[in-house]
Amino acid sequence: MANEFSTLLRQLRREAGMTQEDLAEHAGVGVRTVRGLETGERADPRVTTVRRLADALGLTPEAREELLAAAVRRTGPGGRPAGTEVAERSSPAAAAAVAAPAAAPVAAPPAAPPDEGPPLPEPGVPERSVPEPPAPGLHATLADVAEHLAQAVAARWQREEEQRQVHDPYPLPVRWRTGPEDLTDHWANIRRLPAGAEHGPLDLGGRLNDVLDVYRRIPSGRLVVLGRPGSGKTILAVRFVLEHLKARGRAEAVPVIFSIGSWDPTAITLRDWLIAQLRRDHPGLAAPGPGGTSLAAALVETGRVLPVLDGFDEIADGLRRPALEALNATVLPLLLTSRPAEYAAAVGETDVLTSAAAVQLTDLTLDDLADYLPRTTRKARRGNAAGTAWDPVLAELRERPDSRAGANLAPVLTTPLMVTLARAVYSDTSGHDPAALLDTERFGSPGELEEHLLDNFTATVYRPRPDHRPGGRPRPGFDPDRSRHWLGYLAHHLTRLDTPNLEWWRLGAGLGRATRTLVTAVVVAVAIGVVDAAVGTLFDPVGYQLADGLVAGLVAGIMFGITYWFLVAARGTVVAPTDVRLKLFGRTGRSRRRTGQRFLVGILCGLVFGFGYGYVRGVLNGLLMHAGPALALRAALLDALVYGLVFALATGPTFGLLDALESPLDIRSAVNPVSLLRTNCRTVVTQFFVWAPTFALLLALGPWALIQPLSLVLGPLVWSPTATLKLAVISGLCGPLGYVLALTAWGQWVVFGRIWLPLTGRLPRSPVAFLEDAYERGVLRQSGAVYQFRHTRLQHHLARAHEGRPAGGAV
Repeated sequence: MANEFSTLLRQLRREAGMTQEDLAEHAGVGVRTVRGLETGERADPRVTTVRRLADALGLTPEAREELLAAAVRRTGPGGRPAGTEVAERSSPAAAAAVAAPAAAPVAAPPAAPPDEGPPLPEPGVPERSVPEPPAPGLHATLADVAEHLAQAVAARWQREEEQRQVHDPYPLPVRWRTGPEDLTDHWANIRRLPAGAEHGPLDLGGRLNDVLDVYRRIPSGRLVVLGRPGSGKTILAVRFVLEHLKARGRAEAVPVIFSIGSWDPTAITLRDWLIAQLRRDHPGLAAPGPGGTSLAAALVETGRVLPVLDGFDEIADGLRRPALEALNATVLPLLLTSRPAEYAAAVGETDVLTSAAAVQLTDLTLDDLADYLPRTTRKARRGNAAGTAWDPVLAELRERPDSRAGANLAPVLTTPLMVTLARAVYSDTSGHDPAALLDTERFGSPGELEEHLLDNFTATVYRPRPDHRPGGRPRPGFDPDRSRHWLGYLAHHLTRLDTPNLEWWRLGAGLGRATRTLVTAVVVAVAIGVVDAAVGTLFDPVGYQLADGLVAGLVAGIMFGITYWFLVAARGTVVAPTDVRLKLFGRTGRSRRRTGQRFLVGILCGLVFGFGYGYVRGVLNGLLMHAGPALALRAALLDALVYGLVFALATGPTFGLLDALESPLDIRSAVNPVSLLRTNCRTVVTQFFVWAPTFALLLALGPWALIQPLSLVLGPLVWSPTATLKLAVISGLCGPLGYVLALTAWGQWVVFGRIWLPLTGRLPRSPVAFLEDAYERGVLRQSGAVYQFRHTRLQHHLARAHEGRPAGGAV
C-alpha cells in the first residue's frame, strides 16, 4: 500500500535519475528494502535508513526535512502508527541526525511493532547482543545516544582505513585459524551449554571479510585474536567494528575500539577505565545520564558498548596477569587482540580468558605477494607491459626459495606490516628498486631487512613532494632528518611513559617532576612579570614598575610552582583536558552542592595565595624602607591578613561562578587530537574572559569592604583608591593567567608543547602542524583523542635510534 513517504521517495529517486538498484547500491541497503519502501510494503523506515537514502540521493536540507516529515507521518495498516520509533524520529535529536550527512553506512533491520516487545536476535546472533531493556523512558534516551556513538565510531574508523590505504588497491588477505587449545576455554563454556550437554569445538577459521560471521558463531561473545607483530590484528579489529556497525540493529551494542595498553588494572577497574576512555574520546558522553551517572557510564552499565580491546601485549610488564584476572571478573562480551607470547605468559600465571574462544592469524603466502605487490606500482615502460619492478623479487622467492636472498626475504614479507612498509619504500617512491632487498651483502639476515624497512619508511614518507592538501593549502615542509629526530623524541617519550598513546596534554610528563615544576614556575613568572610591568606603567613610573614586575613575577612563579608541585607533579599526574564548556545563558544542570564546593575551594586557595603574597610583599617593603625586624614582621603579617582576605573573597565567588556556568559538551562532539585541543583552548579563553573582569571587580570591592572594619581592630590601615585599582587590574589579569598556564591542560600544552620542548630542540615550533602532517603521511594514526604510531615496532625502532642504539641503514 503506497503512502506519502513511498510516493515522495519514488519521485526523488526518479528526479535523481537513479534506478532502485542504483539507490540501493549508493545507500548501502538491499534492493528489496528500497522496493518495499517505494511500494509501501515496508511501512517502517528507520531513521538511519532514511538518512542514508537522503545521502545517496544528494538531497538539499529542505528535501531532507520533507523526506523525514513524510517518514514520521506515514501509517501502517488500519491507520495505526507502523512502529514505536515515531516519537523518536520526530524528536530534535532524530531530526538533526537525518538532516546531517551520514557519518558512515550503518544498515539496520526494521523495528519491531509496539505490541511485539523487545526485538529478537537475528539468526546467528548471540542473545547477549540484545541487552535487557532499561527502565521506561531510559530506553529511548540511551538508544539515541548509542546511535550517535555508532555514527561517530564508524566515521572515525572509515577515515582511518582510508588514511592507511587499506583498500588501495585492496586489503591484504588477513586469515586465521582456530587458536591453540591451551589458550582457549572449555568449549562447553564458550557455547554456553548446560551441564552434561554434548559439545565439541567450533570451526572459527576465516578471512578478513568473515570476521563478523565468525564472531557471531561464538555464543559467549568473547573472542581472543592472537597474532605476531605486524600480522594484522588492528586491521582485523577495525574491520570487525565497521562490519558490526554496518549490520547493527538498534538494540545491539556499539563496538568501540579501546587501546588497552594504557590500562592499569591495579589503579582502575575495567568498567571505570572504559567509561573514562569514552569520556575522553567523546566528551559529550560526560553529560549527566539516567540515575545521576554520566551517559558514558549508562552506556557501559546497560551493555550498549561492545569493547574491542586492542593490544593486550602492550600492557606494561607485570600488569598483564592482573589485567587478565580483571577481565575474567566480568562477563562483558568483548574482542581482545594480543601477541601470542604475552597472552600465553599471562594465561600461564592465572587462567585463560573465561568463556573465550581464540583464533590465530596466519602468514601471508607467496601467492598473496604475487597478487598484491605488482598492483601497487606502475607498469614497466619497456618490454613486457604487464611487468613491474617486483618481478625479479617474486621470481627469486618462487624459483629459488632456498637461496640466501630468498631465505632472508621470505620470512620478512609474511606480515601485512612489512609488506606495506616495503610498498611505501619501493612502490610509492620513484627511483627505488625492490631488487635491493635481495642484496645479501647489505642484509645478512631477516632482522636486518626488517630494520632496513623500518628505518627507511620515515625517510621515504618525508621525501619532498609538490602535492597540496585539500583546500589548496601546501603541505608543510619538514626536513627529513629533523623530522626523524622529533619522531624519535616522541617515541622515546612514549617508551618512558610505557604507553602507546601520544596525548598532547602529557607532552611534559616525560620530564622529571622537578623539571616540570621548575619549567612551569619559570614560564608563569616570566608571563606574570611581563604583564605586571607592562600594565603597571599606567599607574607608576617605568623604573619602579620594572622592579615591581620582577618582584610580582618572582613571587607568582614561586607560589604557582608550589601549587603545581602539590596538586600535579608530586602526585605523578597531569592536568587532563576538560570535558565541559562555559554556557552564559540557560540552565546547565550543575548541582548547587558542587558549586558550593568549588566556592569553598576558591576561598581556601585565595586565602593561601593572598596570605603568602601579602607576607612576601610586606617583608620586601620592610626591607626597602629599612624598617626594624619587629616593624617589618608586623607589616608583613598585616599585609598577609589583608591580602589573604581580599583574595579569598574574590577567588571564592569567581570559582563558584565558573562552575555554575559549566555545561557538558554536546553528545555528538566526538573528537580527534586537534579538535580536542581547540575545544579546550576555546573553553580556557572563555574562562579567562569571564574570570578576569569578575576577579578584578571583586578585588576592587574587597578592600573597600574590608579596610574600614579591619582598621577598627588592627589600627589605621592605608589603602589608596589608586592602589585598589592597580591591584584589581593587574591581579585580574595575572591571576587567571597563572592559573591557565599551571593548572589547565591547554596551558600545560603551551608551556611544554609550544615553549619548552621547541626551545630545547625536542619538537618543532609548530607541534600541531607536525603531528597532523605525520598523521597524513601515515607515520601516526589517530585513536580517538590521541595519536599513536602506526605500529609499536615503528615506535620502538625510532626510540632506539633516538637513544643512539643501532638501527637500519639508508636506501
